[in-house]
Amino acid sequence: MPEWLIERGIGETRALRVDGARVLAAKLSWPDEPGTGVVQAKLIRRPAGATRGLARTADGLEINVSGLPKDASEGREITVAITRAPMAEKGRLKRAQGHHFAEGSKAGPPPNHLLGKEVHRFPAGLWEDVWADAWDGEIAFAGGSLIASVTPAMTLIDIDGDLPPRDLALAAAPAVADTVRRLDIAGSIGIDFPTLPDKAQRRAVDTALGEALDDWPHERTAMNGFGFVQLVARLEGPSLLHRLHFNRTSAAARMLLRRGELAEGIGPRLLLSAHPAILDRIEPAWLAELAKRSGRRVETTRDPALALHAGQAQVLAS
Repeated sequence: MPEWLIERGIGETRALRVDGARVLAAKLSWPDEPGTGVVQAKLIRRPAGATRGLARTADGLEINVSGLPKDASEGREITVAITRAPMAEKGRLKRAQGHHFAEGSKAGPPPNHLLGKEVHRFPAGLWEDVWADAWDGEIAFAGGSLIASVTPAMTLIDIDGDLPPRDLALAAAPAVADTVRRLDIAGSIGIDFPTLPDKAQRRAVDTALGEALDDWPHERTAMNGFGFVQLVARLEGPSLLHRLHFNRTSAAARMLLRRGELAEGIGPRLLLSAHPAILDRIEPAWLAELAKRSGRRVETTRDPALALHAGQAQVLAS
């Protein structure tokens, strides 16, 4: 039976929903970032007569709040249920979104809370494959590939391959469904299928995509004459694709620490070799935690020739 596995890493918590050796879905949480959940905040701005306003928590998190009661005035402490975490984008930060949390309402999970069976480490290769897909934004399937990219308006998925347009679109439909789950993509998603002038062919692709997404809550448009389909799903925070696109050094630094934890060999020293930008992003507390978990003295070496994602971990015998 499919189950969620949780791996508590250094600087992040990872979750995979697996069925045997297959990854069905994935999630990633960084504890130093706010997530969804119920928080206390001060209402700092509310236009006259509006049911929406701006609140700020004690640690400075700003939240666009809806559903404000009539007696919620500026300067008052209110309870807010965050429904979407803040999201960094090119040149800006999207504020967190939430709604007024009335007394007696059922509380949701605390921020950044992932549920599942905790394991020391995932089965070999599973997280690495998901991470590589999110890092590259290119996912291969039989007959073609998906190119996924993040824009301020939506996540775009482009389909490319050598098959005839109808066959390529039908082969891509289950790959699209698999990708949105594995990379935790939500919000507005645009899919650029090959152009199919024939309405019957477009309906066949719509049917295939609907069947592949049957258990994934969403709304979907029918394919238009240019091959474009839009999906809309509830967005609670950044996807893996979004995190690794806008926070590349942070993501690569955490992956390097994971490689350090998994490094095998006999010796008292653990050497991390990485691009200087990656080592600059690693906090001293993270290195101390890695030393504790590995039972070795951790050393680092800066190598500008290494790509950001190509950091290495090696156990040294002396």
